[in-house]
Amino acid sequence: MNKTAAVEDYALTRVPAQARYSWWSVALQRFGQLSALSQFLLGATLGFGMRFWAAFWAITLGAVVLELVSIFVGIIGVREGMSTSMLARWTGFGRSGSALIGLAIGISLIGWFGVQTAVSAEGLAHLLHASSTAVPVLSLCMGLVVTVIAVFGFHSMAWTAYVAVPAFMILVTWAIGAALIGHPLKALVAAAPSGPPMTLLEGTTLVAGGFIVGAVMTPDMTRYNRGMADVVKQTIVGIGLGEYIFSLSGVLLAHAFNTNDVIAIVTSSVGWAGVLVITLGTLKINDWNLYSSGLGLVNFVATVFGRRIPRALATLVVGVLGSVLAAGGILQRFTEFLDLLGVAFPPIPGIMVAEYFVVRRWRPDLARSRDAEQAPDAMPTWVPATLVIWAVSALTAKYAPVGISSVNALILAFVLYIVADRLGLVKESGTTATEPDRRGD
Repeated sequence: MNKTAAVEDYALTRVPAQARYSWWSVALQRFGQLSALSQFLLGATLGFGMRFWAAFWAITLGAVVLELVSIFVGIIGVREGMSTSMLARWTGFGRSGSALIGLAIGISLIGWFGVQTAVSAEGLAHLLHASSTAVPVLSLCMGLVVTVIAVFGFHSMAWTAYVAVPAFMILVTWAIGAALIGHPLKALVAAAPSGPPMTLLEGTTLVAGGFIVGAVMTPDMTRYNRGMADVVKQTIVGIGLGEYIFSLSGVLLAHAFNTNDVIAIVTSSVGWAGVLVITLGTLKINDWNLYSSGLGLVNFVATVFGRRIPRALATLVVGVLGSVLAAGGILQRFTEFLDLLGVAFPPIPGIMVAEYFVVRRWRPDLARSRDAEQAPDAMPTWVPATLVIWAVSALTAKYAPVGISSVNALILAFVLYIVADRLGLVKESGTTATEPDRRGD
């Protein structure tokens, strides 16, 4: 594997067998995505409105949804060795649909990269007793550090996880222990919530919706696995432990302090080490936000403009842009827009899984090119029925008043795609030649 391929991370090609990693290496990064400060906040939100065991079942049901989605799309990723936006070309969306997915991924994840950078900078400023004028400087510094890690690709992020995840776990265990001293576990489990009541359905929706974008992005990670069993193991370990350890800790903290704002409690309970908690927590999740954003942008530019831009350059550009926007405080005003974009994601895995495992219209094309570790020679240009199904399912997720919105959209997209195929509506509108493989350039 040459240095160019290593840095480019096969953005528009399959990941070859010799570039794959052990399941533990990938699982550690998956766990790093879930072992984040945002999970404390999610758990605290549940604990503020639910009793402990009700929150436990909400976390369990939500985690099962996320694990099923991640396993199915993750298996597609490991079998075909392609990123999410690339796979979309042959899993129901075609060339143009995959460009829309790439654009949505790029905008959404660069947005969340910037928002999380800004929030972390504010936390650091508070712990360091710095003035508010220091927040933009801290935002820029943190954003650029994460950008450098993501620019050097999967290998760099793996080594970051090797260091950051264990260190974060040790510090957070210390912080939780320090915060909960004097609060008997039995009393916390039995405690009534201090906030407005939350139903099991509402809690499950929060858990499933909180990481659905990460679940959709699973092929970006699992294309580096060596087999389907690896995908299952890392998903159960990463999502299962991440959801239970951190979300349930957030529930206990909410019951102990009668608040859903527990991040300050966790970070301040260990003094100066709170700075490391915030820094490490930001590094190990935000690098993946930026990485997947760069992959989506590469696919979008290649599809729409016919130009192959280096993945490292795309990542650098979106990282600098996200850091500058975070420093300027602009992205804080766009969280509602980013939430709206998030509605568009749940139907994507529903359509991909339906096409790959049930309809299989373009799966033979993938199979014929797999042994050569190349992408298929051609792809559908448009699949009009898919775009209609995507829109209908996304609108259902946004406006349907019943059930779990993200799950509703996912299942509806899955069913509608199969029905549309049986009615003869899933047809390509033209074909386009695939970009030549230049992994060795």
